[in-house]
Amino acid sequence: MNIPRIAWAAYGFALAVIVLDQLTKAGVAAMAPYPSVTDIPVGYRFATVIPGLFDLTMVQNRGVSFGLFGDGEARWFLSLFSVVVAGGLAWWATKADRRLLISAIGLVIGGAVGNVIDRIRFGYVVDFLDFSGTGVFPWVFNVADSAITVGVILLILDSFLSERRVAAVGAAHEKS
Repeated sequence: MNIPRIAWAAYGFALAVIVLDQLTKAGVAAMAPYPSVTDIPVGYRFATVIPGLFDLTMVQNRGVSFGLFGDGEARWFLSLFSVVVAGGLAWWATKADRRLLISAIGLVIGGAVGNVIDRIRFGYVVDFLDFSGTGVFPWVFNVADSAITVGVILLILDSFLSERRVAAVGAAHEKS
């Protein structure tokens, strides 16, 4: 199969997210006086970055992004689902022709795979970015969750922009 050059950009974004996600998780876990990430207790505060606003706190997310479906019983289903979604997006990247869409696809693939790695290794996703002290955003998340969120926002934005392009092209054809 001949993979278009633009698809390789999506795969590059995905790889960058996976590496950044895993490195940040390992880096934060290394701050704790425990031999393994699996020994770190839930709620362990690695550091207070901005008092009352931002902490690095250990959370074992057994659900999906931001703790949804968090009972942990769906570990393998969620892993398989994430791999299937990442595979579908990887295929979509071979058909995509817009930079924004490619960026979005790469971010979502990288986030999904980053979290699958944790789910398979530990049985849960390591979350540590904690803005819950604000009282506005109660979830603890990670780089992979952030990439998925930004990627989905970009997918929606690309959808609106591409609809506007189609409408503009249609209007131009009607005038001619």
